[in-house]
Amino acid sequence: MDILKPIDLGIAGDGVVYRNLPVPELVMMALERGEGVLSDTGALSVETGKYTGRSPKDKFIVDTPAVHDEIAWGKVNVPISREKFELIKGKMLAYLQNLELFVFDGFAGADPKYTRSFRIVNELASQNLFIHQLLIRPSEEDLENYKPDYTIYVAPGFKCIPEIDGVHSEAAIIIDYEAHEVIIAGSQYAGEIKKSVFSVMNYELPKAGILSMHCSANIGEKGDTAVFFGLSGTGKTTLSASPDRSLIGDDEHGWTDEGVFNIEGGCYAKCIGLKKEAEPEIFGAVKFGALLENVILDENGHPDYDDGSLTENTRAGYPIEHIPSAAIPGVGGLPKTVIFLTADAFGVLPPISRLDKDAAMYHFVSGYTSKLAGTERGIKEPVTTFSTLFGEPFFPLNASVYANMLGKKLDETGAQVFLVNTGWCGGKAGSVPRMKLKFTRAMVKAAIAGELNDVEYDRDPIFNLNIPKSCPDVPAEILDPRNLWEDKAAYEESAHALAKAFRENFEKKYPDMPENIKAAGPQA
Repeated sequence: MDILKPIDLGIAGDGVVYRNLPVPELVMMALERGEGVLSDTGALSVETGKYTGRSPKDKFIVDTPAVHDEIAWGKVNVPISREKFELIKGKMLAYLQNLELFVFDGFAGADPKYTRSFRIVNELASQNLFIHQLLIRPSEEDLENYKPDYTIYVAPGFKCIPEIDGVHSEAAIIIDYEAHEVIIAGSQYAGEIKKSVFSVMNYELPKAGILSMHCSANIGEKGDTAVFFGLSGTGKTTLSASPDRSLIGDDEHGWTDEGVFNIEGGCYAKCIGLKKEAEPEIFGAVKFGALLENVILDENGHPDYDDGSLTENTRAGYPIEHIPSAAIPGVGGLPKTVIFLTADAFGVLPPISRLDKDAAMYHFVSGYTSKLAGTERGIKEPVTTFSTLFGEPFFPLNASVYANMLGKKLDETGAQVFLVNTGWCGGKAGSVPRMKLKFTRAMVKAAIAGELNDVEYDRDPIFNLNIPKSCPDVPAEILDPRNLWEDKAAYEESAHALAKAFRENFEKKYPDMPENIKAAGPQA
């Protein structure tokens, strides 16, 4: 057992600091400390209290002269002064002194040329288990001369005082890019740690000429790599975990001149409605070493994945090795297929459509989906959302930095791009069932196999999209959403409303975007 001293972490006091405990010891200590219980699958099950999703309004970036001109300041990237950051950090470290603390020293970035080291300091053993499984785990040799590039302090029990600390609530997630530090206060939701690492990598990687992406990725037997962009709840994890392809990663990647690499060493899957028949890889990954968040257990300790009484955003965190088809290490060749995932609650976007480069750039910066219940605090039903780059909360630089990189990658590789609607089709959410997963899987499979490259296409006059007339193993009548709406006038009304939302968002956020890209979006 490797034990550090608090002073090694910049913390006073005589508390014990456990470094890189093995998974069985972390699970045992979490149980002994009353942080959770074991499910009958062996996974550690915890409840995260008030915060059952990310809290974007509580996220800040320290505004210093060294980074001021680099950050795309606004509603997402909100500035906070160095003085207020140091005030909160000082009080948090004082709170942590004399406590048992858990440190995980690990890595982000499976390509060794672009790896960054992260030290995570946790108040809770269960959260340390989570990040142990989500990041890339070091060898004993790695730990001998380990030096963190960034340090993240996580203290759910420390509550901010908004009136004094200059934040919005008792929770605060603050990144100091210049000092290479992050503090996460007041929230036990483990996703805040994961996404803080991602936000750091989205600052660091572009400086090295690497496109960082909020996407999953997998690879076929012939080395054909596919990437899946999308916000939480659109199907990145589900669609990339396919038994006939190897999973590179389920959420965060970098795209180099040689290929793609996973930023993480684990997966963080939504569990609501999880069924073995539909998602066997994810279902089987929820075993010893995994962390369940806010999943209700029955009297026998069995997870009830249909119970969303605590939140619809139930989660499982596990190492990527829990997926039998995982590609280890998480690297793959240059993508041949790029898929943008959206969950359209209007029910009017086609289940799949092919995009040329201009349309791809339009939809990349638009990042449309319907934000699903529970993903963030306060989301009770689907909300129309335009999230730049399919992950706006995590990208600190100007959107054009990432968008121009994607455009260059598409030119260099000739990758085919598709927009896939995993949401509703034939009616608004709540009035019709969500698109059947088996059909979405068939469409994705056909796109990756090149089976949609030479079929006939129809042009959608409202959304300016190319819709295939046929797709293997998919009924032709569901490919055009008009066919599924009984009330055609209601379809027209709903479709034009969404097209208008696209145009208004684009005009507001990207007034200087080239005309050819603007013209590739909805025009009606």
